[in-house]
Amino acid sequence: QLRFVESGGGLVQPGGSLRLSCAASEWTSDFYAIGWFRQAPGKEREGVSCISPSDGSTWYADSVKARFTISRANAGDTVYLQMNSLKPEDTAVYYCIRAGCPEGMTASLFDSTVWGQGTQVTVSS
Repeated sequence: QLRFVESGGGLVQPGGSLRLSCAASEWTSDFYAIGWFRQAPGKEREGVSCISPSDGSTWYADSVKARFTISRANAGDTVYLQMNSLKPEDTAVYYCIRAGCPEGMTASLFDSTVWGQGTQVTVSS
């Protein structure tokens, strides 16, 4: 099972920016849709954004529209999530997995084994 490794999280002040990266655990020639999810303390995991492989179409949750941008490296093996104008409510562990875009952007569709370690994003002054 292809897995993904998230990185780029950290502590940032409100209004700041971070760029998260999602890389496949092993090389693959396949292009696939990738979804970013997040889970805040005491809350359910939720879909944040995704990008499809065919036409590069994207989807964003309403809570992050106009602030977050998802993109894929030219080689296709890394997906980025640029997060601007961060708010304290963006604090969460962020995960990336293969997910239909946007039809697969519901965390409950996935078995618990698909989730990696994630990367912690903390927005605080």
